[in-house]
This record gives sequence, structure tokens and C-alpha cells, in this order.
Amino acid sequence: MSPPDDREKNRFTARARRYARVGTKVGGVAARMAGQRYLGTRGTRAGNALALAEALGGLKGPIMKVAQLLATIPDAVPPEYASELMKLQTQAPPMGWAFVKRRMSAELGSDWQKKFSSFEHHPAAAASLGQVHRAQSLSGAPLACKLQYPDMQSAVEADLQQLNLLLNLRKRFDPAIDTSEIAVEIGARLREELDYVREAKHVALYQHMLKDQQAVRVPDAWPELSTGRLLTLDWLEGSKMLAHKDDPLADRNRIATAMFTAWWLPFSRFGVIHGDPHLGNYTVFADAKGPAGINLLDYGCIRIFPPSFVGGVVDLYRGLLEGDDARVVHAYEVWGFKRLNRDIIDVLNIWARFIYGPLLDDRVRTIADGVKPSDYGRKEAFRVHQALKARGPVTVPREFVFMDRAAIGLGAVFLHLAAELNFYKLFNEAIEGFDIGKVAARQSAALAGVGL
Repeated sequence: MSPPDDREKNRFTARARRYARVGTKVGGVAARMAGQRYLGTRGTRAGNALALAEALGGLKGPIMKVAQLLATIPDAVPPEYASELMKLQTQAPPMGWAFVKRRMSAELGSDWQKKFSSFEHHPAAAASLGQVHRAQSLSGAPLACKLQYPDMQSAVEADLQQLNLLLNLRKRFDPAIDTSEIAVEIGARLREELDYVREAKHVALYQHMLKDQQAVRVPDAWPELSTGRLLTLDWLEGSKMLAHKDDPLADRNRIATAMFTAWWLPFSRFGVIHGDPHLGNYTVFADAKGPAGINLLDYGCIRIFPPSFVGGVVDLYRGLLEGDDARVVHAYEVWGFKRLNRDIIDVLNIWARFIYGPLLDDRVRTIADGVKPSDYGRKEAFRVHQALKARGPVTVPREFVFMDRAAIGLGAVFLHLAAELNFYKLFNEAIEGFDIGKVAARQSAALAGVGL
């Protein structure tokens, strides 16, 4: 598998053109808000949020993914903005067949079609950074070919320069949350998503971590049919997650348990999480009895944590469970929260008790436990924000960003499925015998084994 072409890393012209388009769109909203303040008029958050969503709606590529990321990171932007950004379509117009042929020739050579027995002209899926085509190997194996759009490296760099402007929109309202580390983290993960060589290693990593889990399937990569901007994997047959929301409870619980395993086992044992909660990244496979488990389809947004961070997650859980304040404070410090005092700790605990709530409750329950899905987490987020306005600002550590985002995404899956599980039991099974030294050893061996 060859690395990305260096010529695409610094295309100044493409980057400048992209910068101008995104900057004009986002800057227009900022100018509107500045004008309102200068003239003394009161623009509403909802109105400004709608204007931003409309501006970004005409753009494709990385900025759409950035907007979606911001919408799913708690308190990164005001709730009115998150609501509008979540409505944005992440689907980009697919590349036409003539364009696909040129892109495939650039990746696998002019004779690329001879390397497949079939290759579907129309993409099975199109997203912000690339599109997926179904194909068949010469041996007849079904394949998924993920082809990156051209000039994505230039587009990413241009769009990331505008990310701070998006985040600064929040500061126009209040400074309770310092989002500087959020920008750093999003940039790092988005750049990684462009590297399909790295993503293939993520696939191998997940195969290793989940090799004994029958309810979670991970595809094989095909290195001879992959490059830095083309990733070919096994095509895993399955149905969409939401197609099962009206299934019998036992079936929904099987799916939800598989999701819990796929997320918490790699994190608690290896310090690795799948950081993209998009429902399109999972499908459900069945056996003779019905839904049997899940297929993990996308490995671009994978976060590898220092073992100490994993220890902080476990310490915070046990501190909350046992009422051990010293352990709770230690966990926040390990995560990277600074300038902590009693008031700030109490505020952070509001959100922590929400995230950990189902894991602290030793009984069978739904994830929301009687709260309407539309209200899930809203009350806690409001309380946190109001308290931080009075006591902040708080800088969100960069390693916390995708941990929190993935936890919210996992909770959303459980909400959609209306699963009823003993989350306390599942979590304690996942961390049974937890030892930070063992996590470090397993992580080191696993990463070395796949070349990360």
C-alpha cells in the first residue's frame, strides 16, 4: 500500500481558493453578528444559527464534517447552533463515473479495472471526504472501495483555518467554555481521516482487539487494492441500525450489547475508541435466530489514548460510585483539567453523573430511564453551562473531546433502540481486573503489531 502523494499536501492554489469560499461564507455570518452589536440591534441566537447553517449548507467537503463534529461535542457551540448544524446534509454530490475512472486510474494505474471482476459505477454511499463503491475481487469476494475526493488535503487545511472562526462565534455570547483545545483535537483527527494507509492499520488493530467477540465483525483490508487515498475492505452484508428499532426487545438488546462491547472493550483494555457515532458506520448482521451483532464499517476516526487517561476514566467512575472526592479530583487532573476548585469540580460532576449515570445504576433500565429522548442530557447541559458562566471559564482538554463525543453517540444508539440493559453490570465486566500497567502493555504490543 503506497502513502499519499506528497504533491497533494501543499496545493497552494486549491487551498487559497477553498479558503476564500469558506471564509466568505463563515465571515458573512460573523459580520452580520458584529453589525448587530455595533448598531445596537438584537439578533437572536436562533436567527444567527440558521444563517450559519444556510451558509455552510452550500459548501461540501471537510467543513461539513467540522460542522457535524461541533454539533455533537457537548457545549462546543450554543444549543441553537448545534440544532441547526445537525440538520446539515453530510452527503456530498457523488463523483460521476468518468471522474471515478480518472481517480481510480491515478490510484491503481490505467489498467485498474482488470484488478476487479466487477466495479459498480454508482456509489453505495457518498460523504464529506469520499465515496464508497461496491466491487468484486477477481476471486469473487465482495468488496467496499472507499475513494477519497481529489484535493481533500488542501480543502482540510483551508477549512481548519476557518474552524477557529466558527468557535469564536461562541465567544460572542459568553466565555464559559474555552474551545481552543477542541480545535486542536478536531484538526488532528480530521487529518488522520485523510490517511487511508493509517485507516487500514486501524482496521487491523480492531481485528486484533475484537478477535474473540463473535457479535462484532471487522472486515479485512485488501492492501493490493489500496493506496493512501483508496481503501478496499471486505463488503460486510448487513441492515441499517434504525431498521431494527421496532424489533422485539430481546433482539434490540442483542444489538445494543454488541455496540457496548465494540466501544468499551477496546477502550478499557487497549485505550482505543471508535470516535464517530454516526449510525451509518454500523450495520446489523443476522443469524438463524435474528439479529446477531454488528458490522463496524469505518475506521477513519479512531482515538488512541494514553493509558493514564483510561485510568482517569475508571478512577472517576469508582470515585462517583464510592463517594471518593479525592479520586474524582485526581481523575479530572489526569484528564488535563486545570485550575480546579470546589465550585468547578461540582459543575464537572453534573455532567459526569449524567454520562456515568446508567453505569452507576445496578438494575435493568433504558439509557434515558424515563426521560424523553429529545430531552436527554439537555437539562444537565443547561445546568453545566449556567454554572460555568458564573464560575468559568473551563478549558476542555483535547483528549476529553472525542471521549465525550463518542459516549454521547453510543448513548444515542441505545436511545434509538430503546434497549433495556444492566449497564452497570456490562461496564463492570469490561473493567474487571483493570490495571493501567496491563493496558499499557496490551496497547504497546497491539500498536506495534499493526505498525502504529
